Parts: sequence; structure tokens; C-alpha cells
Amino acid sequence: MTDRVLIIGGRGRIGNSVALDLAAHTQAQITITGRDTAGIAANTPAPETEYLLLNLADKEALQKAVAASNLVIHTAGPFHHRDASVLKTCIDEGVNYLDVSDSRSFTRRALDYRDAAKNAGITAIINTGIFPGVSNSMVRRDVEQLDEAERIHLSYVVGGSGGAGVTVMRTTFLGLQTPFEVWLDSKWKTVKPYSDRETVEFPEPYNKTGVYWFDMPESITLPESFPVKTVITKFGTNPDLYNHLTWFVANYWPDSWLKNNNVIEFLSRVSYAMTSFSNRFSGIGVAVRSEVTGIKNGHEAKVCSTVVHQNAAEATGVGTGTIAQLILDGKLSQPGVWPVEQALSTALFEQAMESRGFKIEQELLTVNC
Repeated sequence: MTDRVLIIGGRGRIGNSVALDLAAHTQAQITITGRDTAGIAANTPAPETEYLLLNLADKEALQKAVAASNLVIHTAGPFHHRDASVLKTCIDEGVNYLDVSDSRSFTRRALDYRDAAKNAGITAIINTGIFPGVSNSMVRRDVEQLDEAERIHLSYVVGGSGGAGVTVMRTTFLGLQTPFEVWLDSKWKTVKPYSDRETVEFPEPYNKTGVYWFDMPESITLPESFPVKTVITKFGTNPDLYNHLTWFVANYWPDSWLKNNNVIEFLSRVSYAMTSFSNRFSGIGVAVRSEVTGIKNGHEAKVCSTVVHQNAAEATGVGTGTIAQLILDGKLSQPGVWPVEQALSTALFEQAMESRGFKIEQELLTVNC
């Protein structure tokens, strides 16, 4: 029987990238959803892809669409204000689930359904994509190189718009609204978004780039996944001008402005227009850098992994598409709700990345030998 994959929000650039990856690497029948019929032909990734008009508020229509599928992939962000109704519907219908969520609050809501998903026998993996997603698996692979991991430093840089749409801009500014907790020196501490700039050495073309505290799901899932003392998650953009502008907004604009939906929309539209212009100079790629420090053979050691992709949206499609393929092929089955690093083994991760030509560099350095 042909596998049937339902991509919620599949007409967006992230959802379209996931659909393109699946169309290229599986024989699945893909259905993408949207809330209107305008421009359908221009937004379907392959001739055999079907389009379904669907509003997530229509619970009956959602239930019917999910029930007709073998796998549901939720790509309709921003996830900051999403509930877990799609996941709950999948649990009720016994259908496996993936999403590209990048919100701490959504992650917590989804994890609340872990036991329900386990009892229903469905595999639900959240936070897939490039970051979070591939980044989580890079950390897992680095941790496994050490006898004891103590500190995780995960950082990202995106060129211009990253090849994604205005929704990603909304996600960025929504992430500036409130301080958040991070795991530092074995304690939960509160930090301000887009604070504590540091310069990180990424591969070319980004090289030394400024990164800042940013609220990512990894900041809460990695401390749960690995017994480390510190987890740092930081984000930056290229050109660096956008870093400084975002820092200014985060630190000097009144909280009431940042929590106003109209202001968020204004900032998102202006930023998207600016990056659309600067993309021709900065590119639209992404780089991820994982650094894990700890002990190896009785000595202090550090493992560093990096990956660069020329298009952030396409990289998200790869991260999610590979996991979807593994589930469809029956190679990844783990009932419950899981962040990527808890569900995907390093062996399967390496096979998946190799199948897409996604090259991740890794280096182990031992000091005081």
C-alpha cells in the first residue's frame, strides 16, 4: 500500500521544502494543506502532490484528514501560540506525527502528551528540521564521543532570510518577548533574549560571527536528555547589522510594544523586506556549530561539529524529510512524544545525512594529555 503523508501548512516555504524532500526520496502520496486556494499550482512541489483546503480550527475536517494519513507533519508556524490539537488528533486516530516546532511553550505542551502517545502506540517526534532538529542529533553524536559530557554550546547563524518566508521573521521577534530559563552550572537561571553577545568561529562563508542568547527548545530538552552541567543556545545573523538591530529592539523597545501583535507583524514585514534585498549579498544559508566539552580517557576533551547548507529552508526540509522517511520505512518506531535527540540514534542519523549528501564535520580535541 502507498504511504499517505499529510503536511499541515505545506504551502509555506518550510512545508514546501519538506514536501520536496519526501517527493524526491519516497514513493509516498503527499497531501499539503492551506487555508485558501490562491496560487495552488505555484506552491505544489510535484505533479502528484495533492492540495487540501484546511483550517485547523475546523476540528471535524482535521480529524478526517488525519485519519486518511499514515504520517502527519505539522509545519504551520509560528508555534508560539499553537496548541497541540494536531498532535492530539494524531493520537486519537493512531497516526504517527512530526513537526518543525521551534517554541519552548509548544514543546512543553507537546511533551505533556507523551504517555497518551505511548499508550496509543504512535511515534511523535517534535522539533525536527535544521535547528532544532539536525542540531540536536549533532549534539547527541558529540556527547557519545566523550566518557563524560559536562557542557554543551550550540550556536547557529542564518544568512539573510534563510530562504524562508515572513513566518520565520515572526518567530524571531516573538522570541524577544520574555526572558527565559537556561541550564547553567547545574541550575536554572533566567537570561534576556538577544543578550550576552559572543563571537563564534563558524565555517566559511560565515567565519567569526556574533551570536546571542535565544530561546530554543533545545535549551530545555538537552538538559533532560544528557546529564550535563550547562547548555547554551545562541543565535546570530549575517550581515551583522541585523544582529545589532535585533539587539536594539530586544533591549530598548518597551515590553508592551514587543507583546503587541501589530508591532510584531510590522517588524516581521520590514525585516523580510530588508533581508530580501540583502540576500543577494549575504546568501540565504545556515550554519550550525555544536561544541561539547567533558572528559575522555581521564583527560579534558572537546568535541566540535559543524555543518553548512546554502539554503536554511531546504536544510529544514532535509532534517524533517529524513526522519519522515525513516518512520515510513519502519526503521524508526518509538511510541511516545520525543525531541529528536531522544528518538533518533546516531547510527540512523549518520545514514540519513549521508543519503542526502549532508556533510557534517566533527573534531575531537583532548587537552592536558
